[in-house]
Amino acid sequence: MPSDSAAAVSAFVEGAPPGELAEVIAGSAKIYSILEIRPGLLDLITPAFQKYNEEQLTTVKLPENSKNVLISSYNSLGDGRYYDTETQRSFSFDHQTQKASDVQPYTPDSEHTSLISSLLKSLSTHASEHYPSATTTVCAPSPSSNTITLHLVSNKYSPANFWNGRWRSTYHFFPSPPTLTGCINVDVHYYEDGNVRLTTAKEIKELTLDGVVKGNDERAMAAEVLRKVEAVERTYQEELNRGFAALSEGSFKGLRRQLPVTRQKVEWDKVGGYRLGQDIGGGRSR
Repeated sequence: MPSDSAAAVSAFVEGAPPGELAEVIAGSAKIYSILEIRPGLLDLITPAFQKYNEEQLTTVKLPENSKNVLISSYNSLGDGRYYDTETQRSFSFDHQTQKASDVQPYTPDSEHTSLISSLLKSLSTHASEHYPSATTTVCAPSPSSNTITLHLVSNKYSPANFWNGRWRSTYHFFPSPPTLTGCINVDVHYYEDGNVRLTTAKEIKELTLDGVVKGNDERAMAAEVLRKVEAVERTYQEELNRGFAALSEGSFKGLRRQLPVTRQKVEWDKVGGYRLGQDIGGGRSR
C-alpha cells in the first residue's frame, strides 16, 4: 500500500494542469523536499506519471521525426512502449521526463487496417481544419478487436500570459453494427494574480451511423464517422461559448462589485496614503 507521502504526491501529479507537470513538481517546495529526503518515493509514484500521461494524451516528438505522437492506454504495447499508427513506429517513453527513445519500425496488426488508415486520414484533415497544433491517432486495442479508438488532442500553452489549455477527444467506433461513442474533455488554467481552472467533460452517447456499410466502402464509412465527430464537437464548442458568456455576465459579476461604493477605482499604488474617511468615503477627516 503506498505511503501517505506517495499518495499525496501522486494526487499532485495526476491533477497537474495542461503543460504544467514539470512546474507542479519543481515548483512545490514541499514535494521537492519529500523527493530529496526519500529518493525512493519517485519510484513509488511512477504509476501516477503514467496515469497522467495516458489520460491527458501527452504528446511527444520522436527523435527521428518532427511530428508529434501521443501517449494513451490504447496505443500501449506494455513495458513503457507505445506505437504510432501513422509513422509505423514504436518507441519507449519515460513517463517522468516525458521523453521518447529507442524508436523501432512497427506495423500494427489489425483486421481493420484499411479502415483505420481511412479514419486516420479523415481525422487528421478534421484536426488541421479546426484545431491549432493538433495531434491525432487511430488504433485498435488488439488485432481481433471490434473496436477502433480515435484520439485527438490540441494543446495551447501561453505561460507568458499566464494560461494553458487542452482539448481532448476520444471516440470508440464499432464497425459492425456501425456505432460511435466517446468523450470530450476541456481543461483550461489561468493563473495571473490568482488561480482559476475550468475542467469539463462531455460524454458522447451511442450514435448510430446509418447507411455507411453498403458495399463495405471504408472511405465512405470513415467520412461518415468524421461527419458525426465534427457535428458533436461543433455543438459542444457552441455550448461552451454560451457557458462562458453566462459566467462572464452572471456568476462572475455577482462575485464582487465592478466598482467600490464611491463608483471610482481604487488607486492601489496610493493605498498606503489613504485616509479612510476622507479619501475613500469622500468626507472630511476629523
